[in-house]
Amino acid sequence: MFTPAITGTGVFTPPETITNDELVVAFNAYADRYNAEHAAEIAAGTLAAKDHSSSEFIFKASGIESRYVMDKTGVLDPARMYPQLRQRSDDEPGIMAEMALEACAKALAAAGREGSEVDLVICAASNMERAYPAIAIEIQKLLGASGFAFDMNVACSSATFGIQAAADMIRTGSVRRALVVNPEITSGHLEWRDRDCHFIFGDVATATLIERRDEAKAGGFEIRSSRCATEFSNNIRNNNGFLRRTRPDGMADRRDMQFMQEGRKVFKEVLPMVCAHILGHLAEEGLEPAALRRLWLHQANKTMNDFIGRKVLGRDPAPGEQPNILQEYANTSSAGSIIAFDRFSGDFAPGETGLICSFGAGYSVGSVIVEKF
Repeated sequence: MFTPAITGTGVFTPPETITNDELVVAFNAYADRYNAEHAAEIAAGTLAAKDHSSSEFIFKASGIESRYVMDKTGVLDPARMYPQLRQRSDDEPGIMAEMALEACAKALAAAGREGSEVDLVICAASNMERAYPAIAIEIQKLLGASGFAFDMNVACSSATFGIQAAADMIRTGSVRRALVVNPEITSGHLEWRDRDCHFIFGDVATATLIERRDEAKAGGFEIRSSRCATEFSNNIRNNNGFLRRTRPDGMADRRDMQFMQEGRKVFKEVLPMVCAHILGHLAEEGLEPAALRRLWLHQANKTMNDFIGRKVLGRDPAPGEQPNILQEYANTSSAGSIIAFDRFSGDFAPGETGLICSFGAGYSVGSVIVEKF
């Protein structure tokens, strides 16, 4: 048996940003258009008017201040309110593979490795731009990697589930070096015209290189153990699943074909599941919560993360113990905990321990206990 270790991470950040103020202007213009177009139904009481959004409402509900997107123009067009993603030809890289390459390059550079040294690629994300061939196999080809590759979807938990799969294969010796890649174009499945959720998501791609600890060229984090769990629920759902959508007429524009959630139910049901999962994982590993220097949590909502931090640690987290990147990136689905890890792990000393955790639709929750070496 071999010991798996995280030896490099990388983040691709899209060049375009949408602030809360910009988003609110576009959404409110859309709401005004909608209300004007449906004035008769609204007056008759057969249709509800669209309420305005506000930056204050968004920040209070989520802790989000801005988000990165692959296309800003389409999202902020009140007549459209979704990204304009160019249809790629079959002879050029797909948009997810293109995003992934920069994140992979950074992870490989951090570990002192080349793409040709990788023998497993897992593309783990909430939405894929096509059903097949697998995005992971395309990334494998573009990297010049060997071995095999496959896609994985466990919604917001995809990164930690991918890490467990890769780490298990490294332990058994079936692979030597793996890249778990999370290209998340969440702007493609968000309903930007829904006041309750129009502010939640942003785009990004992350990559995590995992290899045998005894072959690591530089310091890294040993994966002491990982733990995953799922429980079916419809409270977070997307009935479409693909990034591109067309709206030739109203009949094609079904609300349930984009991201939907019952927020209050999610808060009530997911948080106890996550807290119990983390505490159970620590107990299995013989660790007390006080042994953790840092929690790198899924970046869904600041209130949720604060709640988890208090329940796991038994107190309010001290500054730096539970870092948030929500204010800059918003919710980036599976990539969020990896962005937090990438940003806030460089100050660890050998022997210090932390925990990466993601959770979301499914329901699903995954946790990875790591120790600096």
